[in-house]
Amino acid sequence: MNYNKYSLVFICTILMFVVGCKMQSSEKQQKRNITSEDLISANRYLVEKDAAIIKEYIERNELQMKETKTGLWYQIIEKGEGALAKKGDVVKIAYDVSLLDGEMCYSSDSLGLKSFLIGQGGVESGLEEGILLLRKGSKATFIMPPHRAYGLVGDDDKIPGRSILVYTVEVKELEKK
Repeated sequence: MNYNKYSLVFICTILMFVVGCKMQSSEKQQKRNITSEDLISANRYLVEKDAAIIKEYIERNELQMKETKTGLWYQIIEKGEGALAKKGDVVKIAYDVSLLDGEMCYSSDSLGLKSFLIGQGGVESGLEEGILLLRKGSKATFIMPPHRAYGLVGDDDKIPGRSILVYTVEVKELEKK
């Protein structure tokens, strides 16, 4: 009788080991089978989710904003004067950057004006896109979804990963090239 108990325990142990190995093997197989279509689908889902959050924020705060084809939301508060900014121009802006919940991240009041060559990168793609809608003296508010700001990882400082940003800008200088 003892022989049968030990045999049963031994067989159950072997079965659990085999089933466990099989499950780990199928989990590894599933990880390797992620296709580019799966990634595209996940990306679309996140972009749609971010857009819904932004739209709800705009409605709740009764803002009059427009959306670009890339998902950047903007409201021009003051039109400014002169020609529109274009790639190759150097722009200097006063700015406030906050999270959608109002938490202030960065401000030109404490960090100084931001200056950059439009079209060269080095700033958020949403900021470059928004600046192209402005002139010297323009004031505007931009709402940038993560894919137009700091993306999945944030900036490793004050902006967490996947953050929607609210940028308030004023074009102080616009040097045409």
